[in-house]
Amino acid sequence: MPLSARTSAPTRPTADRWPGFALADAAAWLVGVTVATWARYEFDLTAAQILGAAGLGLLLAVLHQGFGWYRRLRWGRHPVGSLEDARSLAAVAGVVAVVGTLVDLTLPGRPVPASAPILGAAVALVGMLTARWAHRHRRDRTLRPDPRSATPVLLFGAGEAGHALLRAMLSDPQGRYLPVGLLDDDPAKRGLHVMGVRMLGNRNAIGAAVRRTGATTVIFSVATASAEEIREVRALTVATGADFKVLPPVRELVDHRITVTDVRSPDIADLLGRRQVVADLATDGGLRGQRILVTGAGGSIGSELCRQIMRAEPGELMMLDRDESALHALQLSLNGRALLDGNELILADLRDDEGIRRIIRERRPDVIFHAAALKHLPLLQRHPGEAVKTNIWGTLSVLDACQDVAKFVNISTDKAADPVSVLGYSKRITERLTAHAAQSYPGTFLSVRFGNVLSSRGSVVTAFRAQVEAGLPITVTHPEVTRYLMTVQEAVHLVLQAAAIGRDGEALVLDMGEPVRIDDLARQIAAQSAGEARIVYTGLRPGEKLHEDLLGRDETDIRPLHPLISHVTVPPLDPAETSSLDPYDDPEKTIERLAWLCRQPAGIPAELDSVALGTR
Repeated sequence: MPLSARTSAPTRPTADRWPGFALADAAAWLVGVTVATWARYEFDLTAAQILGAAGLGLLLAVLHQGFGWYRRLRWGRHPVGSLEDARSLAAVAGVVAVVGTLVDLTLPGRPVPASAPILGAAVALVGMLTARWAHRHRRDRTLRPDPRSATPVLLFGAGEAGHALLRAMLSDPQGRYLPVGLLDDDPAKRGLHVMGVRMLGNRNAIGAAVRRTGATTVIFSVATASAEEIREVRALTVATGADFKVLPPVRELVDHRITVTDVRSPDIADLLGRRQVVADLATDGGLRGQRILVTGAGGSIGSELCRQIMRAEPGELMMLDRDESALHALQLSLNGRALLDGNELILADLRDDEGIRRIIRERRPDVIFHAAALKHLPLLQRHPGEAVKTNIWGTLSVLDACQDVAKFVNISTDKAADPVSVLGYSKRITERLTAHAAQSYPGTFLSVRFGNVLSSRGSVVTAFRAQVEAGLPITVTHPEVTRYLMTVQEAVHLVLQAAAIGRDGEALVLDMGEPVRIDDLARQIAAQSAGEARIVYTGLRPGEKLHEDLLGRDETDIRPLHPLISHVTVPPLDPAETSSLDPYDDPEKTIERLAWLCRQPAGIPAELDSVALGTR
């Protein structure tokens, strides 16, 4: 039968819809009672005894159909051959055996021994289960992927995740993967067969298993594995010439059942072992039904913010960006259409002070997530005036219009802790300006601080991969440089968590675990490349630290609401102080002024401390 005809034919999920089961059950009872009677008389039966056993067997078969029909009518049906189906069948057989014994005891002449209905029920149950197992086995074989078109794969990991993935693969006749073997490091699973797929050994047997089965792909299906284990199995797989795929970590699968579409190529987070520490937190932040504005909505953080906010069912989501192409891509990713004709898209620039004020005044958002900023450290180091106009004054334009906003979340960076760069200075100043707004306005104003975002636009991972694809050396500033890394999903989880638990005027800082050596990151990306990739060390650039800090020297690590989130008090800065900034001044003087504003204690006017800058 053609595959298309086989898959389009209606299935028979229940026993009572297939007349063959009724005949098989009747035959099982007839044979069961006859065999039990035959054994009781030591295999010597008269014709009358055979007729009595056959008659009782047929009676029990009729009772079985009646009780079975009543049970399905009362409690429902189960898939044929399932554990629940077997339990139901055993319960009905037990009831029929008891009724059959009572009938036998009350009949004159006792057609069969009293033990025959009980022993006969056991024999009949074995027959009925065998018939159902054979039917399910035949059906399951028809659901397997076609070996002629499916890719033969080995599954490494025979735990719960591996079993779920194996089951998903073997129940899709049009699936692209056909499991041909299992691998697992657990010695207790040696010799195991699961759904007809055999265990072939541990990770050291990958090469032999690939040669033996002809598998062209190894799928790593351990959902809670360490990065070291993933790297080692990947290396052994690549050495055989087979492709290497992974099942995502369990944190990514918590909301749905494992399917074949979950299988993907390993990303850098898998190989580095970045743990997402906020994935289990409630992240709607009380956003349901709220009017929400996201600035910088077209960026990596802003677009992911919009995607996750949409799942919180806001009353209205307004997405603001100055990049029209980014807004186009964002609308396409959110709802599959990109006509750019909706009121949810706002094309505006933070530098347009009057325009930003008018937008907030007219659209009246309840919550603002401020993600818009210039973020490339080397460029801002050379052009500090741009950081003043966008990061500082642009943030002030938004803050000044927020008198009626219930929540304002300023997205900052770990470079704002003891800053030494223009980016760090400007973001630290925005934290302080946000803290000042917390004192001035009735809403909740706070900042959230996190590290580098893996695979965001312009991130180190994106740059390294672009260099590899172009055949260029991977450039690393220093062999010992480290950075705190986060996935974009993790960063946005933290932002949304800040909206829920953050308090006025503070900055929330995530415990991001151990920092990652950028040299290790470069080597992992080089190892994934098709050819050989060189690594070149260029030296630290102006404003760069060898190691980043999460907290400043004067900041106290306090975690009152969650063990992985620190709440840092931020000293406010009067916005009037920023008016002394001149973005067109000499870059060195602008940088000096930015650094001074970061250090200035709260409440000291710039005019009183201008001697410190040498301006008087």
